[in-house]
Amino acid sequence: MSKTNQATQVAVPLLDLQAQYAPIQDQVLAAIAEVFQSKQFIQGEAVRKLEAEICAYTGAKHAIGVSSGTDALLVSLMALEIGPGDEVITSPFTFFATAGSIARVGATPVFVDIDPKTYNIDVEKIESKITGKTKAIMPVHLFGQMADMDPIMKLANRYKLSVIEDAAQAIGSKQKMESGETRSAGTIGDFGTFSFFPSKNLGACGDGGMVLTNNSDLADRVRCLSNHGSHPKYYHSVVGGNFRLDSMQAAILSCKLPYADSHHEGRQRHAAIYDQELRWVGTPEVDPKNTSIYNQYTIRTPKRAKLEQALQDANIGHAIYYPLPLNKQECFKYLNQAHSCPEAEAAAGEVLSIPVFMELSEEQVSRVISVVNEATR
Repeated sequence: MSKTNQATQVAVPLLDLQAQYAPIQDQVLAAIAEVFQSKQFIQGEAVRKLEAEICAYTGAKHAIGVSSGTDALLVSLMALEIGPGDEVITSPFTFFATAGSIARVGATPVFVDIDPKTYNIDVEKIESKITGKTKAIMPVHLFGQMADMDPIMKLANRYKLSVIEDAAQAIGSKQKMESGETRSAGTIGDFGTFSFFPSKNLGACGDGGMVLTNNSDLADRVRCLSNHGSHPKYYHSVVGGNFRLDSMQAAILSCKLPYADSHHEGRQRHAAIYDQELRWVGTPEVDPKNTSIYNQYTIRTPKRAKLEQALQDANIGHAIYYPLPLNKQECFKYLNQAHSCPEAEAAAGEVLSIPVFMELSEEQVSRVISVVNEATR
């Protein structure tokens, strides 16, 4: 089939925000109008409402709306008083904000290689990286699947370390614990952080984030730090930042949250089809104790360059998350960890994410399968 004929067939975006927005347009516009009428544009009732809804949805005791997923990580580190001279263990295979937030507070990111099956941090390699300077572990729940939290929490308890779950891609994902209970992403560590960037499974119409915790003192500290360290107003016991969630974004998210599970189920249905039909690539491996929400559906092939070109020619959206592990980034050269994570480096050279969003049609799913199989056989 010629490239021209391919391109004229079914176009498949990586994510279709218009299709996501259309069914709730009236509801969203009404919510925005209500914020305008209230004139509470910052830290208003809409924010308090969303925080309560996120607590109910996840089972967390406290939720604090913040300005982005990045700032959620940053303020969590600040609340734990992590700074210069401290080390934080994390994954190199993640968005830059994970390690960037550690560096921004003056601490040192210590990268632990990934499990090549799940792409999450390899828990068996964490203990060897713990030193007297280690203050926290920051696991990342990548692509919508949770990291293995039981052994992480055991290590944290043994060495008296804090745990910050980077759950930016994982709101709604779950894990069955050794205790027998099922826990939601972001509710197990000292803190859990969400991002509401528009491309996330629960996305705002701009930046936004959330910090979860089950500790009342830590929740109070995050609220204070998020508002310039002010408590009461104009009195500052600590130096914080402007990490507040806008009321308009909170109102939009409150409209979308009731539909989150149906969106996750749609992604899971399409993932199951891909799992069955994609023949020549490595498909995502989900740990049996996990429920993945497939924030991305990430495949793996040594023929990635050929596949990427085929998808581009066929007008099918795709993306590479992430082409260069954080331990090899120029800004972290000073850490001398560039060659410490061979599994992350290998994955970075072979992974590619394809469309999985709920609104995909059968025809679009079939089109993706056909092009992927043809390009990688």
